[in-house]
Amino acid sequence: MKRKIPDIITEEELIKIITSPKIKNHHKLAFIMGFYLQMRVSEVVNLKEDNIKYKRKIVQIKEGKGSKDRDIAITKPLKMGALSVVNALKNVPVGCGVRALEIAFKNYSNKVLGRDLHFHTLRHGGATWLLNKKGWDIRKVQKQLGHEDIKTTQIYAHVGCEDLVEMEWG
Repeated sequence: MKRKIPDIITEEELIKIITSPKIKNHHKLAFIMGFYLQMRVSEVVNLKEDNIKYKRKIVQIKEGKGSKDRDIAITKPLKMGALSVVNALKNVPVGCGVRALEIAFKNYSNKVLGRDLHFHTLRHGGATWLLNKKGWDIRKVQKQLGHEDIKTTQIYAHVGCEDLVEMEWG
């Protein structure tokens, strides 16, 4: 049976959303964490300030999917300029529920990008960004996402035609 390749969002598209007028700060924070930290919506909602270890540059996920704990590297965005993940994290907790964030992201992606996307698309886009733009290898991305099986991580390994052209022409 053929699998459908999941949708992704690019860093440029994320920036369009988080810099759109009237976006609420807690939505911006949640979307940044979904993309740059590849967090699931439930992990974003449950994140507490004491789970962020600034000196070590990690976020500790407690009781994530499958009741598993994992550490996430705080990655440095390529194109956000003054907006930083570390500064965004200073506003944790998000103070919003799972369903509210899912609806908010769907609404913003429709309004700003004209695309019907789900919050989990941020995780896929962030994983693809790590692979294609940050140059992480698949094993590092597997660790960041908390996957036991590398085959699961490979679902996130999108390589678009643009990436191939960029590699060839620089």
